[in-house]
Amino acid sequence: MAGSVLVTGGTGYVAGWCIAELLGRGYDVRATVRDASRGDRVRRAVATVSDRVDHLEFAVADLTADDGWKEAMDGCDHVLHVASPLGVDAAGAKDAGAKDEVQALLVPARDGTVRVLRAAAAAGVRRVVMTSAANTASPPSYGDDGVTDETLWTDLDAPKLLPYRRSKTAAELAAWEFMDSCEGPMTLATVLPGAVFGPVLSADTLGSVQIIARLLSGAMPGTPRIGLEVVDVRDLADVHLRAMTAPEAAGQRFLATGEFLWMHDIARILRDGLGEAATKVPTRKLPDIAVRAAALFDRSLRDIMPGLGRRNRHSIAKAKRLLDWAPRPAEVSVLDCARSLIDHEVVGK
Repeated sequence: MAGSVLVTGGTGYVAGWCIAELLGRGYDVRATVRDASRGDRVRRAVATVSDRVDHLEFAVADLTADDGWKEAMDGCDHVLHVASPLGVDAAGAKDAGAKDEVQALLVPARDGTVRVLRAAAAAGVRRVVMTSAANTASPPSYGDDGVTDETLWTDLDAPKLLPYRRSKTAAELAAWEFMDSCEGPMTLATVLPGAVFGPVLSADTLGSVQIIARLLSGAMPGTPRIGLEVVDVRDLADVHLRAMTAPEAAGQRFLATGEFLWMHDIARILRDGLGEAATKVPTRKLPDIAVRAAALFDRSLRDIMPGLGRRNRHSIAKAKRLLDWAPRPAEVSVLDCARSLIDHEVVGK
């Protein structure tokens, strides 16, 4: 038997594919959920791509509390710490002000990560792989174009750093600080993905693919000059497992980004690849000045302003060299994502 793996945040988009990939490679999987009733939905979603869901079980645990983590870790050889407060704890904070939003993201991300690592070390887990983000290895303001690698850390003291970037950076830093003082054989590796696209397992959790849904539904009048490094969710699950098992991965950060695409490129791929199903996808490019003006009234646009017109990229040479990992073409990820959104009726057929 391959062994047992705990996946945190089992209801999430990335976690679902990590669970499916683990099952496909013969592992027994335990996934954490914040509510026991959500386990059945995760099981049904994973069953669409795996015939081994009888090897999947659930444990109730929350990043904000110690309860349940000891039981969740029991008997597990490895942990994929995928859980993130994005879209959950931050939801109510957006109306309460920027300071509250920062705290709603940062505290559970940072403290929750340490809580998971502490429980894993106590349980004798061999390795934890943590999902971080490429923007933890990026220039703080995106002020300079260029290519960065894992040696760069986003500056937490940078002014106007977005709450999500701050929380992910603080959480990963806390993880490495914990490991510096951790006695025992447990090791850590972190994975830093870009924009995660690819097929969804259900309509319950969409994550970053909501961008594709908005394009398909015609909710966007045009495409802002925003660029994304697209990584397929299936490739992201694969690199997590490679980082989990490769001896060379211990103590390493791995960028897991893919091809750089402007939003206009993504729209073009959708129109060219989907035909009539993409008739609502916008064709016009939004001038920067129009996006800046709209951001005065639309908070969601303010969050993308630092990246407007910037072409920051990341090197995946380390993941290729140490893990023999390579992502599939971004066009495949975009189109597979769109088709799955249509199949799951997230957008009209």
